[in-house]
Amino acid sequence: MAKVKETARVICQEQLAEGVYSMWLDTTTISAQALPGQFISLYSHDGSRLLPRPISLCEIDPEGEAVRIVYRVAGKGTEEFSHYDAEDMVDILGPLGNGFPIKAAEGKKILLMGGGIGIPPMLAAFQAVKGEKAAVLGYRDSQMFLKNEFEELGKVYVATEDGSFGTKGNVLDAVRQNRLEAEMIFACGPTPMLRAIKDYAAQKGIVCYLSLEEKMACGIGACLACVCQSKEMDEHSHVHNKRVCKDGPVFLAEEVEI
Repeated sequence: MAKVKETARVICQEQLAEGVYSMWLDTTTISAQALPGQFISLYSHDGSRLLPRPISLCEIDPEGEAVRIVYRVAGKGTEEFSHYDAEDMVDILGPLGNGFPIKAAEGKKILLMGGGIGIPPMLAAFQAVKGEKAAVLGYRDSQMFLKNEFEELGKVYVATEDGSFGTKGNVLDAVRQNRLEAEMIFACGPTPMLRAIKDYAAQKGIVCYLSLEEKMACGIGACLACVCQSKEMDEHSHVHNKRVCKDGPVFLAEEVEI
């Protein structure tokens, strides 16, 4: 699958929660190729910011004409993006990385888990997965962005750190409280959450795929700024590393050390 750099038109943008924004982009070339779990890189209009900002795909238009990103403002680049309006233009590169193995999930009971800003990419996966499925979403508090969109697709369980809604605690607390079972897990979120899910899946004998969150630079695997430890030797760096942007961001849990 060839990555493409193109200039996309902002269709619309809205704020979902404090510091969290949703943006639809008209991007026919990239959206026609994109898969759940992949990401795009957005370039700033400020020439002093040379590196693009990687943002996961939240939704992929089935007609292949647009993609949706949901992101949290974390610096000057994303702060700039949050001020974009409809009809503004932005240079993007994608689709990047690999996606979730949607076909491998067919006919299986699957749990999709997302925590924090790791929730958006799980929506695209939840839309694509067919059959028996449930989503477990973890938030800090009652600002539960995207919850309604998930509920339109299937059963949803929620955990909040402050206990303001659903299970008090994390996504695994919600899994245990609701006695959820699965044959396969897809997950994205902070590293401590993914580490716990990996251990849980290993204990239960569940096939598990993790989408790692990591700071990236080039986004195409050239700079080695986003490596993670792996069991196998990387052909590019000749060490036991995987490049999250190129080899991931989705990995079979057994392949990586987190």
